[in-house]
Amino acid sequence: MTHKADGIEEPARGRWRAGSLTYTSGALAGLFFWLLWGDFSFFLKERSVTPAMQLLLHRLNASNLLVGTLLVSVPAAIGFAVVPIVGYRSDRHRGPRGRRIPFLIPQIPVTFLAMAGLAFSPQIGRFVHRLLGGWSPGENRSELLALTASWALFEVCTSVCNSVFLSLITDVVPREVIGRFFALFRIVSLGAGMIFFYDMFGRVEAHTVGVFLGIGMIYCVGFTVMCLKVKEGSYPPPPPAGPLAPPLGRFLAGARTYCRDCFSVPYYRWVFLSYALVGMASVALNSFYVLYAKSLGMSMATLGKYGAAQLLLSLLQAYPVGWLADRFHPLRMTLAALVLLAVATAVAFLTVHDAPTFGIALVVCGSLTGFWLTSSASLPAVLFPKPKFAVFNSARLTASSAGTLVAGPACGWMLDLLHRDYRYLFAWWWVFIVLSLVATVAVYRRFIRHGGPGNYVAPE
Repeated sequence: MTHKADGIEEPARGRWRAGSLTYTSGALAGLFFWLLWGDFSFFLKERSVTPAMQLLLHRLNASNLLVGTLLVSVPAAIGFAVVPIVGYRSDRHRGPRGRRIPFLIPQIPVTFLAMAGLAFSPQIGRFVHRLLGGWSPGENRSELLALTASWALFEVCTSVCNSVFLSLITDVVPREVIGRFFALFRIVSLGAGMIFFYDMFGRVEAHTVGVFLGIGMIYCVGFTVMCLKVKEGSYPPPPPAGPLAPPLGRFLAGARTYCRDCFSVPYYRWVFLSYALVGMASVALNSFYVLYAKSLGMSMATLGKYGAAQLLLSLLQAYPVGWLADRFHPLRMTLAALVLLAVATAVAFLTVHDAPTFGIALVVCGSLTGFWLTSSASLPAVLFPKPKFAVFNSARLTASSAGTLVAGPACGWMLDLLHRDYRYLFAWWWVFIVLSLVATVAVYRRFIRHGGPGNYVAPE
């Protein structure tokens, strides 16, 4: 599929280059195919599990505070702990399979194990309840504990994959086409979501085991094939590790280096903040939209159709937005998306009052969120220094985790105080989108100082 360039000669006409890799048109098409194949299997899993978890928690009569804690704070805490370590180790790893794929392959079977645990959590919980007898916290709580343990394992794997998969893409996809690649990436992920919402979402409550195990198997096969087909190039040697020290000393030295590299430059702190605020905004509907729909009497089959319609609109706009990001720069497109989303969430807060208006607002605001996701998808690859990309990207994810760690329970607590008036989810969304818009304007001003679209040099 690829061959190594010597790093001196320019690629021939009709070839693209990413680091030590060069691609003909056919090889580039092959690379896109296998990366997108892995993307489909990954996002079919991602887009199915969180809404299914909302249904499972609703069945167990969980409070909004608990829903926010489990669906937002637990993944955020895991990401906060896991992502920096994985990013740091991945940037410095060198092996026959490259520096990214050796971190992606081991999590695949563990992910399937976690999905099986989610599928059988009621049976596991009831077994634990009977096993503990008088020591049991109760059947309902035992089921909840089984669900939580499987969810935590699932999120460990997701955190590893999220961090390293994007780094793999950045390493192997040529910069000239990365905006369009991420547009295709979004199209495939949205297509996976449409398949789930249109065909499977209405069946989750009645056929939980079959849905979870089927999606788990698709993920295992699809992602494994991608890891075997995509080849990484060669990389320069990692920075010297320094003198051998006890484990605690090495950890502290690595932590100091990590914080100095990622957080010492104010420019990157603004970048991390802009992403973190959008993450805190998205807590609102991502964690509670199923419960919102149920409070309005909307069936899950109808909600699935609205979800599929929203994803279809996001899919149709993805490639044009990706092309515009390559043409005008992803940072400018990200700013435009935030302005539109701020307007839409304000209008939704003022107008949603029943199931049909909620469905319309879900489609409109969700599609504009898709606009932001497509616009900003290639932004890390453009803004961060490439030799330390995984470290800087892990800092971005860690900052988002820190924000959502607090935002999930806070949003759930707010809803409990407001007697489950879910309309205020749009107000929450609007506040954090406006704050992210302010932070992104600050990023743009500093981006211009560092050279702007034509002459940008990432500060280090």
